[in-house]
Amino acid sequence: MIRWMQTHLAAVLAIALALSGTWDGTGAVAQSPGAADLGALARVAGPMSVQAGWRSLSLDLPLTQPVPWRTRLMADPPRAVVDFRSVDWAGFDVGTVTLAGNARALRTGIAGGGWSRLVIELSRPMGFAEAAMVTDPETGAARLTLSLRNLDDAAFARQAEALAGADPEPDPDALAGAAAPAPLGARPTIVVLDPGHGGVDPGASYRGLTEAQIMLTFARELTAALRRTGRYDVVMTRDSDRFVSLESRITVAHSANADLFLSLHADALDGRQARGATLYTLADEATDAASAALAERHDRDDLLGGGVDLTGADDAVASVLMSLARARSTPATERLARSLVTAIQARDLRMHRDPWQQAAFSVLKSPSVPSVLLEVGFLSNEPDRNRLRDRRWRATMIQAVVNGLDGWVAGEAALIDRR
Repeated sequence: MIRWMQTHLAAVLAIALALSGTWDGTGAVAQSPGAADLGALARVAGPMSVQAGWRSLSLDLPLTQPVPWRTRLMADPPRAVVDFRSVDWAGFDVGTVTLAGNARALRTGIAGGGWSRLVIELSRPMGFAEAAMVTDPETGAARLTLSLRNLDDAAFARQAEALAGADPEPDPDALAGAAAPAPLGARPTIVVLDPGHGGVDPGASYRGLTEAQIMLTFARELTAALRRTGRYDVVMTRDSDRFVSLESRITVAHSANADLFLSLHADALDGRQARGATLYTLADEATDAASAALAERHDRDDLLGGGVDLTGADDAVASVLMSLARARSTPATERLARSLVTAIQARDLRMHRDPWQQAAFSVLKSPSVPSVLLEVGFLSNEPDRNRLRDRRWRATMIQAVVNGLDGWVAGEAALIDRR
């Protein structure tokens, strides 16, 4: 769906601006990066500026990275709206922004469906004259610039109607004639890597080594290895030491149209009895008490960090729909877990005595994306800690994961060919 956005949003906004009578033919129009460019949820990277000109208003918003976005106009009162997929507004205080001209107020929040929203409340009707998101090729940071111009009521209504028609998630029937996306194996596989914990939630820790830190390192190294193959587009749920809620991690997977979701952890268990790499898949009942304890701690840590615990949050209808979706994704998830276990064992790497287990990890609850959690090792076990610190050992484990993903993609592609 993001690829559809990239192709169509710019054209629709250009038409909308032309209808409004404010399009000058030279301004940039809405762009939406593809999944390969979506590294994690973006954050505000600096102060937002609002400047007033003669019958105009300009806004500048720096972001840590580009994200898909769209523009809207709303009436009663007149508002200019920018939706992002997605921006984390934590730490951004709209009260610190100095307003000017016809900008009366700013608001931020969640728009639903994986979108976050910036609202500019106006004292009179204004429309978009220019809108652009530019990415710095060296740092990867992005900057959204908007230019608004005064409109009469009729022009405002025309542009609002045109922008409302630029739905980035159209009815599937409306795209019946569009080319179907290439199947697995015939295009780069979209992988979302989820380094566990981060920020106020360091995860397990031992003598200065934290789970959040070592898994971010492992995820970055795995990302580089996957991209070097040319067969994978990789998205990370976080690319720095910051907190990301369980709900947001799942949102990243859906926003990226992920083919698979791999959450990375290095936990600790009382008694130091756990050691070796372990694969987990979702189940209501845990394989054993230790698996249940891990799942419970992950969700508790998310709550302490201010996130959303998804356990038991589904109403009856949503639960049925998700069960139907999981009925389709569960076989692929199981094949993914089996392929990873086989590849890790083939490299003669230490695995838990029960290498594939199940538990109710909320981060695995995406109903339509094959999702597994890999405990790369346990910080509560000294040999595991030493291995996790060893760059050469991590490189061997990373190659095993790449081999496992290669095997899974080949198997899924063969299944598609036989249908």
